[in-house]
Amino acid sequence: MKFSEFDFSPEIMDGLEAMGFETPSPVQELAIPEIIQNKDMIVCAQTGTGKTAAYLLPVMDKIQKNHIEGFSTLILVPTRELAMQIDQQMEGFGYFVSVTSLSVYGGGDSSVWDQQKKGLIDGADVVIATPGRMISHLNLGYVNISKLKHLILDEADRMLDMGFFEDLMQIVGYLPKERQNLMFSATMPPKIRELAESILVEPESINIAISKPAEGVLQAAYMVYEEQKIPLINTLLQGKDLKSILIFSSTKSNVKVITKELKKQKFKAAGIQSDLEQKEREDVLREFRNRKHQILVATDIIARGIDIDSIDLVINFNVPNDAEDYVHRVGRTARAESEGVALTFITPKDQNDFKKIEDLIESEVYKIPVPEELGEAPTYNPRTYSKSKGKRKFFKKKNFKNNRGK
Repeated sequence: MKFSEFDFSPEIMDGLEAMGFETPSPVQELAIPEIIQNKDMIVCAQTGTGKTAAYLLPVMDKIQKNHIEGFSTLILVPTRELAMQIDQQMEGFGYFVSVTSLSVYGGGDSSVWDQQKKGLIDGADVVIATPGRMISHLNLGYVNISKLKHLILDEADRMLDMGFFEDLMQIVGYLPKERQNLMFSATMPPKIRELAESILVEPESINIAISKPAEGVLQAAYMVYEEQKIPLINTLLQGKDLKSILIFSSTKSNVKVITKELKKQKFKAAGIQSDLEQKEREDVLREFRNRKHQILVATDIIARGIDIDSIDLVINFNVPNDAEDYVHRVGRTARAESEGVALTFITPKDQNDFKKIEDLIESEVYKIPVPEELGEAPTYNPRTYSKSKGKRKFFKKKNFKNNRGK
């Protein structure tokens, strides 16, 4: 199938041609016709499947063809990084289209708030917002939502994980009842179904590769002790021709530690986490995209907004507590039908969590032996692992910050 078969406006087709888009992804092929027909939809599709374009293109096409003026579309997202990413994609697709967009998110100084306020009052066609900041503007009464025709929830599962259910319902209370509702989520737990029942009306449902990493991802893991992690990264990366590496850490404090250690080893590394100011985070992401930094160390929430197609390697420095997060993490590589590698570091206390991941993806991840020069490593045996025994045997060094792989 070709994009030309969707009967998009000439302006949308010009934008697609300019960006080199010819063939829709499976989620785009299934979702776009239903969205064009104004149906409510719940779409479950993993990271990297093209779901953003699946809703942006038909909505922008409607605005263009029907000459809709004013605030007609609200896209709610969990993080400012994702809001900025979607806004950038709109600029690409809509280069030849008279559709305006505005990203609304927290942080920054008063000038950022004033800029957002002006954009909302002037009536940007598409507003991409985080829930908390959108509520702040709505509560002040100057946002005209009377013409709103589309409500889109992107990464709905992450918004619920972050505790935004009440905020979402509060926003919905402001909106016109007659509207099209679209919900996109990488996973479909019961709380997403509950949210869908509260907002959507007789929705069509599409499920694409639920909870499975992309086929192009080569997955592997290492059984390690905590103090072996940094030396293992050094061993894996020294002398390798890898241009773009993403390392996930579960905490912002360890993001700082890992980044500092990598810089000591002369790697071009940068860290991104919530302690950074908005401009600092934007600068780090831009520099990573421009290859100024070879390695980006990030927490899960921050990394959700990273949209870079050519990440060669993803390293899970920590096993995620939620098995679904593993799919999100490794989905940052092998995007757009490319190939990539995802490595996970498993400590003895992580074995049971990693077994849940293998159960979820219905595949056993290959365990690579740790290089001999790093010393003896634990074995993977989740069914018989004892947490109390593990703490006695494996964790003599309790503070990771004071034992940085030396």
